[in-house]
Amino acid sequence: MSYSTVYDVIVCGGGTSGTAAAIAAARTGAKTLLVERTGVLGGQMSLSGPPGFAYARLFNPQGKRDIGGIVEETYQRLYRSGHALPHLRYPIREKAGYGFSYVDPDWWVDLIFTMMEEEQVDLLLDTLVAGVIKDGDTVNGIVVENANGRNEIKGNVVIDCTGEGYVAIQAGCEMNEVPRDQVQPHTLAFTVDGVDWERLLQYIRTHPRQFSFKQLIFPLEDANTQEDVEEMYRNCYDIKELGEIMGFYELRDMAFKNGDWHPYSGAGFFLTPKEGGHIQAHFQHSSQVDHALATDAWDLTRCNIECRKQNRIAWRFFKNYVPGFEHAYITKTCTELRLREGPRIVGDYILTRDDVAQCRQFADTIGKSSFKAGGYHVASMDTLNHVAVVGNEDKKDNIQFKSDLAIPKDGGSYDIPYRCLVPRKIDNLLAAGKCVSTDRPAYLRYLHQTMVTGQAAGAAAGLCVKKKVTPRALEGNIRELQDILVEQGAVLFECPDR
Repeated sequence: MSYSTVYDVIVCGGGTSGTAAAIAAARTGAKTLLVERTGVLGGQMSLSGPPGFAYARLFNPQGKRDIGGIVEETYQRLYRSGHALPHLRYPIREKAGYGFSYVDPDWWVDLIFTMMEEEQVDLLLDTLVAGVIKDGDTVNGIVVENANGRNEIKGNVVIDCTGEGYVAIQAGCEMNEVPRDQVQPHTLAFTVDGVDWERLLQYIRTHPRQFSFKQLIFPLEDANTQEDVEEMYRNCYDIKELGEIMGFYELRDMAFKNGDWHPYSGAGFFLTPKEGGHIQAHFQHSSQVDHALATDAWDLTRCNIECRKQNRIAWRFFKNYVPGFEHAYITKTCTELRLREGPRIVGDYILTRDDVAQCRQFADTIGKSSFKAGGYHVASMDTLNHVAVVGNEDKKDNIQFKSDLAIPKDGGSYDIPYRCLVPRKIDNLLAAGKCVSTDRPAYLRYLHQTMVTGQAAGAAAGLCVKKKVTPRALEGNIRELQDILVEQGAVLFECPDR
């Protein structure tokens, strides 16, 4: 198959933001190329995951849907084909805005390949973006390396969807990066099957205080209490109601004293569905390595080695200590690290913690989110202590939330402005996914956020080509872009109830 050497839009990175960007760009009529370093699309859905929160938090704590567009479209297609579960809106989880809409990750990847063909997106896989073509501060294309050698591909607009801002760095963009001694730890996830869920649920029902409640308690009017959460654990007969099972405190501490647990993460897992509603356990907190930059290959190598050691310890713990895991077995170990934190561009606007806290609305909104700000992981057995500092856990009123943490007020949703996708000074380049312009607490790293910004960047790039303007010039009149996104199902203004 031959490819053009000139494209309207070039998307760099085939993860969740990149696939959404390519689909959205192609739907504007733009001739679109998607370049991916590996041989598979999906990123955190395929190579480093799926993340346990894949297709989670699509509804805010008010019960209103604030995520639509390609996220909802792919969910509905998988649901209709029997590869997703219904939106699970259990009362405790919905009040916290932490519900799950489970999709089968393998069928998600298959669907994405199908959609690329449907939208006539050109794919160039097993290809590294090694540089950019520039004329002054204007990006005109990319330099790639693959089995064909080193070649240039020209493009009118380039979108960085690499997650870690690798293309933006090559283009000379101003970047924000957390120092090595503060960066969040990275992990290597794995999936298991063969869990006796009823045996595990019997343990959970009789040991409700052995599990985390903090993610389900927020400082909002009529919020859940610890007692509410414990009551949910006591009466749970469907593992899907829990979604995220973190804790096992007594068993974990016993194992640690016996030398059967490591001190770098808490114990727990998420869920992932397979054919016919079958549920597997997905572990993405069992290994954590800190002081590692996403821009340093030596650091990433060290993480890959150390994470496997920690995962072996964690898995022995679950097999030997946790009821229901006696006959369970690992079905998949991810091939790439789950990178929690990397560089972010400095854009024409920097989304802030205060924007999240105040549910700030912007005239140039391209999407929404209700995910909190300041949710940092640390490499310790209390990895979720980033959520709250707890005094007397028996009383909700004594829970003090950490200073960086910001919960959107009144359980609402905040806007993501288009200007966060546009890097300062560098033209004809957009960013989407984890590397968009935010301060550290407002970091948009979660799957639904990456797809929202990816879809917006793709549609914006296609519109820029059509109007023959730069992405920065588009900031002057954003209405046509918003119309395109709304037509594609994105939620920009009022959040629907369903």
